[in-house]
Amino acid sequence: MSDHKLDASAGGASFCACSLDSSRRTLLAATAGVGAVAAAGVAVPFVASFTPSERAKAAGAPVEVDLSKLQPGEKMTVEWQGKPVWVLRRTPEMLAVLKEGADKLVDPESQAAQQPAYVKGIERAINPEYFVCIGICTHLGCSPSDKLKAGAESGMGAEWKGGFLCPCHGSQFDLAGRVFKAMPAPTNLVIPPHTYLSETRLLIGEDSKGA
Repeated sequence: MSDHKLDASAGGASFCACSLDSSRRTLLAATAGVGAVAAAGVAVPFVASFTPSERAKAAGAPVEVDLSKLQPGEKMTVEWQGKPVWVLRRTPEMLAVLKEGADKLVDPESQAAQQPAYVKGIERAINPEYFVCIGICTHLGCSPSDKLKAGAESGMGAEWKGGFLCPCHGSQFDLAGRVFKAMPAPTNLVIPPHTYLSETRLLIGEDSKGA
Protein backbone atom coordinates (compact mmCIF):
# COMPACT_ATOMS: atom_id res chain seq x y z
CA MET A 1 0.00 0.00 0.00
CA SER A 2 2.82 2.32 0.95
CA ASP A 3 4.79 1.33 -2.16
CA HIS A 4 1.80 2.11 -4.38
CA LYS A 5 1.58 5.64 -3.02
CA LEU A 6 5.25 6.24 -3.63
CA ASP A 7 4.95 5.11 -7.22
CA ALA A 8 1.94 7.32 -7.78
CA SER A 9 3.75 10.24 -6.18
CA ALA A 10 6.78 9.63 -8.36
CA GLY A 11 4.64 9.32 -11.39
CA GLY A 12 2.87 12.53 -10.52
CA ALA A 13 6.17 14.31 -10.05
CA SER A 14 7.38 12.98 -13.38
CA PHE A 15 4.21 14.12 -15.09
CA CYS A 16 4.47 17.65 -13.66
CA ALA A 17 8.12 17.99 -14.72
CA CYS A 18 7.23 16.96 -18.26
CA SER A 19 4.40 19.46 -18.37
CA LEU A 20 6.68 22.19 -17.04
CA ASP A 21 9.36 21.45 -19.62
CA SER A 22 6.76 21.49 -22.37
CA SER A 23 5.40 24.83 -21.16
CA ARG A 24 8.87 26.31 -21.06
CA ARG A 25 9.59 25.18 -24.59
CA THR A 26 6.32 26.68 -25.78
CA LEU A 27 7.05 29.97 -24.00
CA LEU A 28 10.58 30.14 -25.41
CA ALA A 29 9.33 29.42 -28.91
CA ALA A 30 6.63 32.06 -28.61
CA THR A 31 9.09 34.61 -27.24
CA ALA A 32 11.53 33.88 -30.04
CA GLY A 33 8.74 34.26 -32.57
CA VAL A 34 7.67 37.60 -31.16
CA GLY A 35 11.28 38.74 -31.13
CA ALA A 36 11.70 37.75 -34.77
CA VAL A 37 8.56 39.61 -35.75
CA ALA A 38 9.68 42.68 -33.79
CA ALA A 39 13.10 42.51 -35.42
CA ALA A 40 11.47 42.26 -38.82
CA GLY A 41 9.28 45.23 -37.99
CA VAL A 42 12.35 47.29 -37.14
CA ALA A 43 14.32 46.06 -40.13
CA VAL A 44 11.75 47.08 -42.73
CA PRO A 45 11.80 50.84 -42.07
CA PHE A 46 15.57 50.71 -41.53
CA VAL A 47 16.13 49.15 -44.95
CA ALA A 48 13.53 51.44 -46.48
CA SER A 49 15.55 54.41 -45.30
CA PHE A 50 18.18 53.45 -47.88
CA THR A 51 15.65 53.28 -50.68
CA PRO A 52 15.39 56.59 -52.61
CA SER A 53 11.95 58.14 -52.36
CA GLU A 54 10.01 59.07 -55.48
CA ARG A 55 10.67 62.72 -54.71
CA ALA A 56 14.40 62.06 -54.44
CA LYS A 57 14.35 60.27 -57.78
CA ALA A 58 12.44 63.12 -59.36
CA ALA A 59 14.79 65.76 -57.93
CA GLY A 60 17.40 65.06 -60.60
CA ALA A 61 14.99 64.43 -63.46
CA PRO A 62 14.31 66.99 -66.21
CA VAL A 63 11.41 69.33 -65.50
CA GLU A 64 8.89 70.28 -68.17
CA VAL A 65 7.54 73.82 -67.94
CA ASP A 66 4.43 75.34 -69.53
CA LEU A 67 5.19 78.87 -70.71
CA SER A 68 1.80 79.59 -72.25
CA LYS A 69 0.57 81.72 -69.34
CA LEU A 70 3.80 83.64 -68.75
CA GLN A 71 3.24 87.23 -69.82
CA PRO A 72 5.93 89.63 -71.15
CA GLY A 73 7.82 91.12 -68.22
CA GLU A 74 6.86 88.26 -65.86
CA LYS A 75 9.12 85.72 -64.21
CA MET A 76 8.32 82.25 -62.95
CA THR A 77 10.33 79.93 -60.70
CA VAL A 78 10.47 76.14 -60.94
CA GLU A 79 12.51 73.61 -58.97
CA TRP A 80 15.14 71.45 -60.61
CA GLN A 81 17.66 69.36 -58.64
CA GLY A 82 16.54 71.20 -55.53
CA LYS A 83 17.49 74.56 -57.03
CA PRO A 84 15.28 77.49 -58.10
CA VAL A 85 15.31 77.98 -61.85
CA TRP A 86 14.03 81.28 -63.19
CA VAL A 87 12.26 81.77 -66.48
CA LEU A 88 11.93 85.46 -67.36
CA ARG A 89 9.93 86.47 -70.39
CA ARG A 90 11.69 89.62 -71.50
CA THR A 91 10.00 92.49 -73.29
CA PRO A 92 11.57 94.21 -76.32
CA GLU A 93 12.55 97.05 -73.98
CA MET A 94 14.31 94.61 -71.64
CA LEU A 95 16.23 93.10 -74.53
CA ALA A 96 17.24 96.52 -75.82
CA VAL A 97 18.99 97.56 -72.59
CA LEU A 98 21.21 94.47 -72.70
CA LYS A 99 23.20 96.23 -75.43
CA GLU A 100 24.03 99.10 -73.08
CA GLY A 101 26.67 99.45 -70.38
CA ALA A 102 28.92 96.52 -71.28
CA ASP A 103 31.83 98.38 -69.69
CA LYS A 104 30.08 98.11 -66.31
CA LEU A 105 29.91 94.32 -66.41
CA VAL A 106 32.53 91.80 -65.27
CA ASP A 107 31.94 89.42 -68.16
CA PRO A 108 29.59 90.97 -70.75
CA GLU A 109 30.11 88.12 -73.24
CA SER A 110 29.80 85.43 -70.53
CA GLN A 111 33.09 83.83 -71.51
CA ALA A 112 33.81 82.66 -67.96
CA ALA A 113 30.22 81.84 -67.08
CA GLN A 114 28.88 78.36 -66.45
CA GLN A 115 26.43 77.79 -69.27
CA PRO A 116 25.82 75.35 -72.16
CA ALA A 117 27.82 75.95 -75.33
CA TYR A 118 24.65 76.55 -77.33
CA VAL A 119 23.69 79.51 -75.14
CA LYS A 120 25.44 82.45 -76.77
CA GLY A 121 25.18 86.19 -77.23
CA ILE A 122 24.44 88.96 -74.80
CA GLU A 123 20.92 87.58 -74.31
CA ARG A 124 22.32 84.29 -72.96
CA ALA A 125 19.34 82.41 -74.33
CA ILE A 126 18.24 79.96 -77.00
CA ASN A 127 15.17 82.09 -77.54
CA PRO A 128 16.10 85.71 -76.64
CA GLU A 129 12.59 86.35 -75.32
CA TYR A 130 12.98 83.77 -72.55
CA PHE A 131 15.87 83.97 -70.12
CA VAL A 132 16.49 80.74 -68.18
CA CYS A 133 18.95 80.63 -65.29
CA ILE A 134 19.54 79.15 -61.84
CA GLY A 135 18.41 81.75 -59.33
CA ILE A 136 21.38 81.41 -56.98
CA CYS A 137 24.03 84.08 -56.50
CA THR A 138 27.50 82.91 -57.52
CA HIS A 139 28.98 84.48 -54.41
CA LEU A 140 27.71 82.48 -51.42
CA GLY A 141 24.51 80.90 -52.69
CA CYS A 142 21.76 83.34 -51.71
CA SER A 143 18.80 83.82 -54.03
CA PRO A 144 18.70 87.30 -55.61
CA SER A 145 15.55 89.41 -55.51
CA ASP A 146 13.69 90.73 -58.55
CA LYS A 147 14.47 94.30 -59.52
CA LEU A 148 13.01 93.99 -62.98
CA LYS A 149 11.64 97.47 -63.47
CA ALA A 150 13.96 100.22 -64.67
CA GLY A 151 14.63 103.39 -62.70
CA ALA A 152 13.72 104.40 -59.17
CA GLU A 153 10.57 102.24 -59.17
CA SER A 154 12.75 99.25 -58.24
CA GLY A 155 14.46 101.21 -55.48
CA MET A 156 17.77 100.93 -57.31
CA GLY A 157 18.22 104.51 -58.47
CA ALA A 158 17.40 106.41 -61.65
CA GLU A 159 20.20 104.76 -63.67
CA TRP A 160 19.02 101.22 -63.01
CA LYS A 161 18.05 99.34 -66.21
CA GLY A 162 16.43 96.34 -64.54
CA GLY A 163 17.82 93.09 -63.20
CA PHE A 164 18.41 91.32 -59.90
CA LEU A 165 19.87 92.19 -56.49
CA CYS A 166 21.31 89.69 -54.02
CA PRO A 167 19.95 90.65 -50.59
CA CYS A 168 22.84 88.99 -48.71
CA HIS A 169 25.86 90.92 -49.94
CA GLY A 170 24.54 93.31 -52.57
CA SER A 171 25.66 91.72 -55.84
CA GLN A 172 23.79 93.17 -58.81
CA PHE A 173 22.95 91.37 -62.06
CA ASP A 174 21.38 92.65 -65.28
CA LEU A 175 18.41 91.13 -67.12
CA ALA A 176 20.69 88.45 -68.58
CA GLY A 177 22.11 87.48 -65.20
CA ARG A 178 25.44 89.22 -65.87
CA VAL A 179 27.14 90.56 -62.77
CA PHE A 180 28.25 94.17 -62.49
CA LYS A 181 31.80 95.14 -61.58
CA ALA A 182 32.92 95.72 -57.99
CA MET A 183 30.41 93.16 -56.70
CA PRO A 184 31.06 90.16 -54.40
CA ALA A 185 29.75 87.67 -56.99
CA PRO A 186 32.66 86.57 -59.20
CA THR A 187 30.72 85.32 -62.22
CA ASN A 188 27.42 85.59 -64.03
CA LEU A 189 24.42 83.52 -62.95
CA VAL A 190 24.54 79.88 -64.05
CA ILE A 191 22.40 78.69 -66.94
CA PRO A 192 21.22 75.05 -66.76
CA PRO A 193 20.90 72.70 -69.74
CA HIS A 194 17.52 73.15 -71.39
CA THR A 195 15.66 72.81 -74.65
CA TYR A 196 12.31 73.72 -76.16
CA LEU A 197 9.80 70.99 -76.89
CA SER A 198 7.53 73.53 -78.59
CA GLU A 199 7.02 77.29 -78.58
CA THR A 200 5.45 77.12 -75.13
CA ARG A 201 6.98 73.95 -73.65
CA LEU A 202 10.40 74.13 -72.02
CA LEU A 203 12.42 71.19 -70.72
CA ILE A 204 14.92 72.09 -68.00
CA GLY A 205 17.73 69.68 -67.19
CA GLU A 206 18.14 68.18 -70.63
CA ASP A 207 19.13 69.62 -73.97
CA SER A 208 18.42 68.48 -77.52
CA LYS A 209 21.57 66.33 -77.43
CA GLY A 210 20.43 64.55 -74.30
CA ALA A 211 23.09 66.09 -72.08
